[in-house]
Amino acid sequence: MKVLLGKSHRRADFTRLRKLLLPANQPGNPSPIDCTEQVKSSEVEIGPGNMSSEIPVSSAGNEVLDPEEEERRAAAAAREANRLPEVRVVLLGWRWPGKSLTGNTILGREDFHLERAAEFCVKRETEVSGRKVTVVDTPGWFSAQATPAVYQKEIVRAASMCPPGPHAFLLVIPVGMFTESDRARVEEHLALFGENVWQHTLVVFTWAEVLRTIPIERHIHREGKDLRWVVDHCKNRYHVINNNIFGEHPQLPRLMEKIEKMVAEEGGFYTAQPAEKQPLNLNVVEKELGARPKQNGALGLVSVTSSLSAQCQQSGETSGA
Repeated sequence: MKVLLGKSHRRADFTRLRKLLLPANQPGNPSPIDCTEQVKSSEVEIGPGNMSSEIPVSSAGNEVLDPEEEERRAAAAAREANRLPEVRVVLLGWRWPGKSLTGNTILGREDFHLERAAEFCVKRETEVSGRKVTVVDTPGWFSAQATPAVYQKEIVRAASMCPPGPHAFLLVIPVGMFTESDRARVEEHLALFGENVWQHTLVVFTWAEVLRTIPIERHIHREGKDLRWVVDHCKNRYHVINNNIFGEHPQLPRLMEKIEKMVAEEGGFYTAQPAEKQPLNLNVVEKELGARPKQNGALGLVSVTSSLSAQCQQSGETSGA
């Protein structure tokens, strides 16, 4: 009898347990066993490999970018916003081959010649990465001699050759010794365009191949206060270009982007100020231009012709009297 009561008690316990489990087994409701299997099958093993492949997602469902990737995208968007359909530049610098060679590098062909650019401004056009680019080469200045006034006037004329005004003045400086005298020459000639010219000037370093593995920033610092003064006045805007590369030049697109960024930061292209400094000693006598590289150049012929005409006229007036 005790045994029967024991079996009946166990049967009652089993019935109560079955009633508790019955709602979970209704259609559409998985059983506890099924739920356990689903939980096991949905588990993802977390390890270094899986964590690196996960793409972070914000609560709004948008992709959360890596900080470096986000910075790259922002820079690309800024470059596209700054892009200009046309870029107008004026080359400035010494009578060293680097200035005209830089112009040829931008053009992708040899259009600027040292002899021609020694006396006159020369204008050429090309296309760089889909942009129309106008380049004006100017007479270079001397290292140790004063620049004749006629050359100063010709240098100033360069700004009017690319209307309504140049986007950038490219100050070409070959890598090498840069002295206090060199700084004074730069300051003197850029002053011809007015004080606001510095806002639109970018230094272009040439012959940087001699530095080999030395970064240009280290070279600027090593050269001392005079070169740093020039770079600081250009708001630390500079570019390094290799003039030994012809054709498709890998450094040109970056140069165009720097010019476009400068234009965006300064609010437009260069315009001459009303109080623009004029070349000094415009009435200089031609015989004082002893530093000219070509005495038989076009300017020399015009001057000689004018002088001869004046002498003939004076002689005729004297004989008539």
